[in-house]
Amino acid sequence: MKTKKRRYDILVIEDNPGDALLIEDFLDEAAILNRLYKADDFKSAKKLLNNTTSYDIILLDLSLPDKNGEELINDIQVLTKDKPIVILTGYPNMDFAIKSLALGASDYVLKDVLNATILEKSIIYSIERNKILVDLKESEKRYADLFQLSPSPMFVFERDSFEILDVNEAALQNYGYSIEEFMALDITQLMDEKSKLSFKNSLSSLKRNHQNQYIGLQNHITKKGQIIEVEVSANSFIYKGKVSEIISLNDVTEKNRQIAAIEEQNKRLKEIAWTQSHVVRAPLARIMGLVEAMKGDNFDKIEKNTFYDYIIKSADELDQIIREIVSKSQEINLKNDKS
Repeated sequence: MKTKKRRYDILVIEDNPGDALLIEDFLDEAAILNRLYKADDFKSAKKLLNNTTSYDIILLDLSLPDKNGEELINDIQVLTKDKPIVILTGYPNMDFAIKSLALGASDYVLKDVLNATILEKSIIYSIERNKILVDLKESEKRYADLFQLSPSPMFVFERDSFEILDVNEAALQNYGYSIEEFMALDITQLMDEKSKLSFKNSLSSLKRNHQNQYIGLQNHITKKGQIIEVEVSANSFIYKGKVSEIISLNDVTEKNRQIAAIEEQNKRLKEIAWTQSHVVRAPLARIMGLVEAMKGDNFDKIEKNTFYDYIIKSADELDQIIREIVSKSQEINLKNDKS
């Protein structure tokens, strides 16, 4: 079953009426034309491009009455809004052909060899290639947005040299370096010696085992010399043609400090609990025993007074223990408030 061809809206910018007619015939022969728009100079092309955005592709003659060459390509490209441009010219100049592609043209075709088949292939190739480039640009923009808008410090560095290639705004704020200062560092210069050695060994191990993810804890040093504890997550990817790592950092300094404070608090609470279960028990047991003994009638007044004295003494001892427990509890709260 023959696949139905897709048809395109095409803008032809050509000042030679004969060439323009020939191009239109080739488009009809190839059966890929939906709507044809024409301009015979830069001024009319600019007007069309400003008023219509539905073009799928632009076929551009390099020699127009009011503009030509490199300047023409640059100015048309500003107006095309990511639409592909195929250069059509009667002058074979390989150096300029290469340059036009570098300037952003999708293809460069000589009019002397132009026919329906060549034109069709150039148009379809340029449109499909342009779709890929537009998708890639959008993907790169999404990456850039996620990278820059992340509240966590993020870095991109080259895997072999550790050279920093990119940083986000959160990294600038958290570490205190300017972007120029960051670009003069390698990523390990942010780490203390222990973390630096561990990180390099871990990455070497990952490369040997053909793995691409690292997760670990490190101590980093800010520009002001402050040591911060960070959770590090790194993944390998290709950045501007280089095997690189994108690294995300989570500052856990405050969390670890709070954990240490809680552990110290628990230790002190255990001491208090031990006091309650052991030290309090002795005077309390004495009071309970004395009270129980005084229930009988076999004691004279002097003996009972002696028992009362023992009870009061044990009660005073118990009161002092309770005061110490309260004092220790208050010390825990005060330390937590200060931290």
